[in-house]
Amino acid sequence: MGIHFGIVMSAFGTILGALPALLLSNVSHRVKDNLLAFSAGIMVSASTYALIPSTLKLSNMFVLTIGILLGTVTLTFLEASLPHIELEHVNHSSYQARPLLLIAAMAIHNIPEGFSVGISYASQYEDLGSLVSFSIGLQNIPEGFLVCLFLVANHVPKLKALMYTAFTGFIELFASFIGLQLTDSYMALIPYGLAFAAGAMLFVVYKELIPESHGDGNERSATFCFVIGLLTMIFLTELSM
Repeated sequence: MGIHFGIVMSAFGTILGALPALLLSNVSHRVKDNLLAFSAGIMVSASTYALIPSTLKLSNMFVLTIGILLGTVTLTFLEASLPHIELEHVNHSSYQARPLLLIAAMAIHNIPEGFSVGISYASQYEDLGSLVSFSIGLQNIPEGFLVCLFLVANHVPKLKALMYTAFTGFIELFASFIGLQLTDSYMALIPYGLAFAAGAMLFVVYKELIPESHGDGNERSATFCFVIGLLTMIFLTELSM
């Protein structure tokens, strides 16, 4: 019961993060830039302070490097293959740039995250499942917020935006229950999955979120919001330990 609850709550973080984004359709461009930067800070912190250290504890630098590069390369090919429209920041429509890329990116990188959660609970290590599910669930909140914010700002109806966002979380939930059926012999996949998720997340932050938040004259406030988001995630992680 506890295992299933941990898996569900980890994936539910995506929906939880999407809810406040539904209220932001009429806020200023400056506020949206700052919120994107804040979420980017949380995602960077989740990668560097939770996913990467967990990978190194379970494996080594070689596995970390391979996993991060796989995540980055996968997102690079995904970006090149998905249809999108390049828009200039000066027309204040940059939020319409690539919502499809963001949705697909989150959905794809949620698969190894889900496997990691499920396999962690199936392993012989007593506290590993709770640690992995908490770390991934916590960073799922800003991910859900980002996906939903992009859709709402792109004039997608709010109910559809919530459903599309929830879809990325259900993919992780499905992958988690598959991972739960696996044995300890698949434990070696966990660090690769965590590193892959970190690489995919860092790609989205650097390639999409930071340029979006810095392209309309809000660089200073966005930078401070990024740092605040970074510290917020570190604080929450420390609080849980």
